[in-house]
Amino acid sequence: MSNYRKLANQNAQSARDPQGLARFEVRGRDADRDLIRTLARRLAGDGPEAERLRALVDRAITEEPPKRGGILAALRRSPLVGADLDLDRPREEGRTVDL
Repeated sequence: MSNYRKLANQNAQSARDPQGLARFEVRGRDADRDLIRTLARRLAGDGPEAERLRALVDRAITEEPPKRGGILAALRRSPLVGADLDLDRPREEGRTVDL
């Protein structure tokens, strides 16, 4: 293939693919073809679903145990931290029931 043709193919490829996306080839089972394509399509997005899916797949592939303290960190990021809420209620003994 001539250099001109190679350059034309590269330019056409870069015009088709949005910035930040790469095209690559993987080998796998034929039965997993649709799964891999769907996964790649969803990971190509920039939304929260793509981030959640990326984290889930990363956790499933890496063999590291999940980090501890995630709930505590989320509670510390809460907008109610330092709001000085008064959560005291009057203590009542209950009602009398006539059986």
